Parts: sequence; C-alpha cells; structure tokens
Amino acid sequence: MDVILLERIARLGQMGDTVKVRDGYARNYLLPTGRALRANEANRAKFEAQKTQLVQRNEERKAEAQGVASTLEGRSFVAVRSAGETGQLYGSVSTRDIADLLAGEGFKVGRNEIELRQPIKAIGLHAISIALHPEVSVTITVNVARSPDEAERQSRGEDLTSADAIYGIDEEEELDEDEDDNAEGEASGDEGDAPGASEEETEEAR
Repeated sequence: MDVILLERIARLGQMGDTVKVRDGYARNYLLPTGRALRANEANRAKFEAQKTQLVQRNEERKAEAQGVASTLEGRSFVAVRSAGETGQLYGSVSTRDIADLLAGEGFKVGRNEIELRQPIKAIGLHAISIALHPEVSVTITVNVARSPDEAERQSRGEDLTSADAIYGIDEEEELDEDEDDNAEGEASGDEGDAPGASEEETEEAR
C-alpha cells in the first residue's frame, strides 16, 4: 500500500514522503495512529493544506518525547522470570512485557516504540533502545533475573549462570576439593600396598 507520511518514520521516510509499505503495517499502525494517510490526490491536497499544523504538532510531540527521555534514559527495569541453571529462560521477555514494565513505573510507551529484534531468552542485563519520537531515542536496561535478589547481584556485575549462582559453590573451590579428594585416595592406596611388600620381604628372609 502507498501512503503519505505525516511525520518522519525511521528507516521509512520523512514527513510528506509517499512510500510503499505492507498492508498490515499500514492498517494496524500507520493509519490508525495518525502517522500516515492513504496515497491519493485528495489526501495529498489534505496534507499540503495541513502541513503547517503537522509541522507544529510534530515539534510538540518531539518536546514531549524529550521530556520523557530526560527521566527514562539510563533507567534499569527488573523482569523476574524462571530460568534453568545455564540462564536460559522458561519462556521469554517480549516487547509487550517491556511495555508493561515501563507502564508499572509510570512510563507510557507503545510496543512499536521498543526496538527488540527478538524476544529475550536468557537472564542478564539487556540494553534496549526505545524510539519515543522519530528524532528522540533512549536506551534502558532490562535486568532479567530469577529473583529480585539475583537482579541486585547482576546489577553489581555478577555472572549468575555459574554453579556459584545456583548452589552457592565456587567452581574453582569445588575443583580444588575434588583434586584434594583424589590425592587422599591415591595416598590411601599406597598405604594399603605397604603390608604386601612387607610380606614379600619376610618370605625372602626365610
């Protein structure tokens, strides 16, 4: 479908451009949100007549977005999810989930404004870009963890995909303990062979 853009759309075009987009994208997003008009002579004339007001409205939206950006930039949001020992989630964190996290903190952000190529499927700190306006973007951190306590530890830089995170065991210490156990076992075996050697010596003496 050909549409006339009523504002700048990233990777698509500038205000007033006529561009071809997927029908679903136009019907579900661009047209109902007032970001575009169907491309025809009547709508082209309508755009030209309203261009001054559209430019003014765009500047107002940009100013609003900049105000939100000043309080949202760099913020961290915690998403608690179930995950396995290696950190893989039993599920995922989607744009809808992120929008809900933001809404819970008082930020109204649409799913289409959240730039996430694919759902998050592992615990950790994930940098997410949000386009509040075609000319205003911010980056937030989504801290995906198994619990609030683990989220706090991750924020301090801990890697929670190790045995230490699951069982409270330091992997290096566990390896050292195994080596000590092996060494003790070998020593015990040597001691067990000693009596046999003594008996042979006794037979030779006879």
